[in-house]
Amino acid sequence: MSTEKLANLIFPEATDSLLDLERKYPARLLKEGADVTRFAPSPTGFLHTGSLFTAMIAKTCAAQTEGVFFLRLEDTDTKREIEGAGETLLKEMKLFDVFPDEGYLGTHEAGAYGPYKQSERAPIYKTVIKQMIKDNLAYPCFCTNHDLSLLRATQEGNKVVPGYYGPYATCSFLSSEDDITKIENGEPFVMRFRSHGNHETKIKFNDLIKGDIEIAENDQHIVILKSDGLPTYHFAHVCDDHFMRTTLVTRGEEWISSVPLHIQLFDALKFNTPRYAHLPVINKLDNGNKRKLSKRKDPEAAVTYFLNLGYPVKAILTYLMSIANSNFEEWWTNNKTAPLSAFPFNLGKMSVDGALFDLEKVNFFAREYIATLNAKEVVEEFLSFAKAQGNTSLVNRIESNKSLFEMILNIERETPKPRKDYYQYDMIYDSIKFFFVDEFNAMIENGLIEEFNPQISKEDLVLILNDFKMRLVYKQGNELWFDSVKQIAASHNFALNGKEFKSNPSLYKGMVADIAEILRISVVGSRKSPNLYEILTILGQAEVNRRIDAILAMIALTDN
Repeated sequence: MSTEKLANLIFPEATDSLLDLERKYPARLLKEGADVTRFAPSPTGFLHTGSLFTAMIAKTCAAQTEGVFFLRLEDTDTKREIEGAGETLLKEMKLFDVFPDEGYLGTHEAGAYGPYKQSERAPIYKTVIKQMIKDNLAYPCFCTNHDLSLLRATQEGNKVVPGYYGPYATCSFLSSEDDITKIENGEPFVMRFRSHGNHETKIKFNDLIKGDIEIAENDQHIVILKSDGLPTYHFAHVCDDHFMRTTLVTRGEEWISSVPLHIQLFDALKFNTPRYAHLPVINKLDNGNKRKLSKRKDPEAAVTYFLNLGYPVKAILTYLMSIANSNFEEWWTNNKTAPLSAFPFNLGKMSVDGALFDLEKVNFFAREYIATLNAKEVVEEFLSFAKAQGNTSLVNRIESNKSLFEMILNIERETPKPRKDYYQYDMIYDSIKFFFVDEFNAMIENGLIEEFNPQISKEDLVLILNDFKMRLVYKQGNELWFDSVKQIAASHNFALNGKEFKSNPSLYKGMVADIAEILRISVVGSRKSPNLYEILTILGQAEVNRRIDAILAMIALTDN
């Protein structure tokens, strides 16, 4: 009766029993083999790229088995919590299409297994610990920080494994009557789990990614309830995964060392232990050495890095899936436009070693994705990016010129081999702004027009530019247009092909490519651009001639 008296003294408000909780949170009515997975972040900052990877795997496993993917907010570490971080995480998860089926959803909760914030689940934890006290599985510990420091120093001096266990778990030897006396005297305490493990004994468990793992049994009497009344992660997640009926835990491999403790807790409480899949760490090469992708050192560790630069969301997810399963790229090569949910993902085909984060590979998938879109789709995604960035002037420009943007972004797009210039939407405007009169005028005013080939005299340059105004052919097809360029080249003694020029360089002033370059610089401001004929077609003869006149005026000024 003394353990029951102790339990009632510590938790008088916990009137439910474990059976009551089992009835309140019954087994889910899902088809056989359906997995219940979870993403359980702490509201302590941005969504990490590694966390997105973890959430994507959890959602994929649930979706492929017609199960449930839920989000639980583990907000019991009040010192590290950042206000609004939970809502931010949800917004970013929604953008990346890994939104949970149920759970904590930012402004509200959905699902019958809540609350989904750990800070609101105190009655559940208290009910469980109250029963643990009765079953001699938990006890109050009155050791102060000073006591624990002395204990550690003694253990280090004796060269034994440090921690609160076995003969060093001094409060575990107090009787219930002693505990009651101390509590009634107002002594502060925490609650500890009474472990009967031995760190010299090995346990074996199966990891769905890494296979069978053998590791030392847990013997630590861990704290399960802090003095502030909040549970520790190790204890809370065991209760939560049980009463939320989690069947598959996907988490980072850094948690492998905690598995013996977690299995011990599940067994002690007679809860079903979920299956574990410990995901490989995403690494990065740093001066030739591998290290974990770091929040502090690597901007790409935050998903906002990709959002702010306008990387297509599907491209990021495609890249993450490519490091998740070794057979993904072969599938993707034959299914580029298919949804990622069509890929037969398999935990057993995940790499055991950590993947290296490869930004160039991210860029590759982004280029490939954007190349599959038609012009209208690119413009819509570009507009969404501009809105997300709060770029009002760009939003207005796109919305007032949508058909123009579609023509521009359709250049060399719907072809057997489309251009693959862009891998982020942040790149687009700077590469096409020359189409707009005000932007091109600003380029001239600010001296941003590339210099012409100095091998071509100013006299010839002026004559060629004037010929463009008179003799260029528009809107009759690329072949006839280029014929007109060749005619202008020939009339100014430029060879019609490179081979001819290289055979007799002294006979020519240059070749037809030099003539095309003069035209390109005159209307684009740069030596590089998409298909020149399509640019001229979009700009129209009047605007092309206006630009040529502006260039002629610029040349004239340099003579004065």
